Amino acid sequence: MSALTDYQNKYQSARLERRNGILQVTLHTAGQSLRWGFLPHGELPELFHDIGADRDNRVVILTGTGAEFSGPRATPGTSSFPSRPTIERIDRIHWEGRHLLMNLLNIEVPVISAINGPAWRHSEIPLLCDIVLAAETAQFQDSAHFMSEVVPGDGMHIVYPLLLGINRGRYFLMTGQTLDAAEAHRLGIVAEVLAPDKLLTRAWELAEDLTKKSTLLLRYTRLLFTEHLRRQMHELLGYGLAMESLALLEKPEAPAGGH
Repeated sequence: MSALTDYQNKYQSARLERRNGILQVTLHTAGQSLRWGFLPHGELPELFHDIGADRDNRVVILTGTGAEFSGPRATPGTSSFPSRPTIERIDRIHWEGRHLLMNLLNIEVPVISAINGPAWRHSEIPLLCDIVLAAETAQFQDSAHFMSEVVPGDGMHIVYPLLLGINRGRYFLMTGQTLDAAEAHRLGIVAEVLAPDKLLTRAWELAEDLTKKSTLLLRYTRLLFTEHLRRQMHELLGYGLAMESLALLEKPEAPAGGH
């Protein structure tokens, strides 16, 4: 078990505050919108583990900072990996990639996402939450994988075909399609679209309603709702990450002294 005091100031990529059993997790980079990279990729698996191990958390709200939920948006045709990563880097990506999503799903209380703006990178994270709210400014695109010469094998290949349907999900991943908040709502991947200044208020309103329920009702409903997702991750996530890593072997070797 863990306590909030053990991890509240542990992570550079998240600001944590809790009131009446509701933990708000605000992702950021130096106080601005989250810039995806090796720091959050390494921190979020541990953060989600700590949250899940804290029995005083009864509901979790996951949100971002500033104009974007996560970025930066990749430029089409620009590879996320211009050269072949070292085997040590590949092993780290594989380990963190598996634990990132599994530890999120292993949080045994309801999780609400409040997507404050475009989620250009790893939008599967907020979309895996139980209740998904989006600001009117939110957009969704997998900018960092197929369109950037990387196999979308770190969970995107599971989440988007599940949410959009297999054909529409594959189209989304292979074309770099962008979905705005209204279209995402029409397609059923977000539950509500709100004005940006109303987003967190609504998330807290829903969270406060949930905390009126008994603890075991909350925990076991979450377990039930995530079981299918966890099974999909167990079966396909490691394989997808392996394919993602294997495809990087055709990249040129990094210059001597490079990483």
